[in-house]
Amino acid sequence: MRPVLRSATVALATASALVTAGCGSDSPVPGIYADGGWPAIHSDAHNSGTAAVTGSRSISTAWSRPLGAPVATAASVGATGQIFVTTRSDQGCNLWSFQMDSGRKRWCTRLGPGVAMSTPLVDRATNVYIGEDGAMSSFNEHGQLRWRTVVSGTPVSAQFTGDGNVLFVTHFGVVSVLDPQTGKVVVPSYQLIPAPTVDQAQDVPLPAAAQGLDQCFLGSPDCPVAHAPAIDLKSGRFYLTVWRHGDARAELVAMRYAEGALTEEWSTDALPGGAASSPTLSADGSTVYVNDGQNSLWALDAVTGQPRWHHDIGYAAATGPSISGDGLIIPAGGGEGHLLALRDNGDQAEVVWERTDLLNLGVPAQTAGNTAYTVLRDGSDGLAVLTFDTATGETVDEDGLPGARGFTVGTSIGPNGEVLTPTLIGELFVLKP
Repeated sequence: MRPVLRSATVALATASALVTAGCGSDSPVPGIYADGGWPAIHSDAHNSGTAAVTGSRSISTAWSRPLGAPVATAASVGATGQIFVTTRSDQGCNLWSFQMDSGRKRWCTRLGPGVAMSTPLVDRATNVYIGEDGAMSSFNEHGQLRWRTVVSGTPVSAQFTGDGNVLFVTHFGVVSVLDPQTGKVVVPSYQLIPAPTVDQAQDVPLPAAAQGLDQCFLGSPDCPVAHAPAIDLKSGRFYLTVWRHGDARAELVAMRYAEGALTEEWSTDALPGGAASSPTLSADGSTVYVNDGQNSLWALDAVTGQPRWHHDIGYAAATGPSISGDGLIIPAGGGEGHLLALRDNGDQAEVVWERTDLLNLGVPAQTAGNTAYTVLRDGSDGLAVLTFDTATGETVDEDGLPGARGFTVGTSIGPNGEVLTPTLIGELFVLKP
């Protein structure tokens, strides 16, 4: 199936007074994501779902913490081990910070309800960046507000750019880049969904910043952008999904942040059922992977958008895959998901191993040393963290999560090999070597 490509190569006008530096150089700002920890929703700029630390093959539950409300996305972890997580709370705090060693609360605060759809982004100084209804905000490690910038819509999980700025897309499809120190706009924002014309705007009310948020967890044109972007720090090219008005399904879109502007390079609506997960980039940035709406994982050329292959994994994955530096692809779990590993052979996917005996309900996280973790069904309705060998798929360890039910919404790795996973119903579990 050939994709439908939509080119938009005309750059937005540059506001030279706002531009402090161009992106797309061969020298990204060193350490912006900081070594160690899990600073972004899927660990890094590529959404790889991997950690550089060598994972332990013997872990056990160190502590758990009920959060008092459902959790919809993964926890992030700073290089110092400080944990950040958001909840869908109707009252009280919905942005939390905990100490890794004890589970003690460092601080918490309440933002708009839209904070629940984002994982906080953490920089090397343990400042965090998080979206809420109509704003992007930054807090320091002590929970003190650094700045708050008003935006159109609610930002999904953010990323850093190669020149050290904060890039994010709101669920309305507005792409923005802000200075991490001041929150000021670096380049003019880009609207993936064109704003109404002057004539139309006279009869179109300004939508509320939270309009359509409930649909972001279901997949709907009422929430045009529901997934976090992946970005190649060297080229400035980044990838996201967007469901434009009038389209039958969500597209995969490639954009670029370079030379003081945001530009749209290509888009494709070739994926059956639409693009249904956050994109994930290969280690060299040449391939972008994304799930469709009909149980398949797709690999596309990152520069042109041309599909290379698609592989039916047999179930609807909850999010994008974990992809190691040497190219091992482990899809996320789902309601009927099992555990498997793939390798990209250029024009097709090779099944490296498969575990149909396991019901995978988690989001796999790979570490160094051929060790990875995910969450399984344990008994009739319980949950357990599985430690497995990525080369063979063999079980190394299995640890039940006391009292956990349903499924988990992410797996994160701490700087010393800790394994973190929050459940949908609202409890954070931390396992340690």
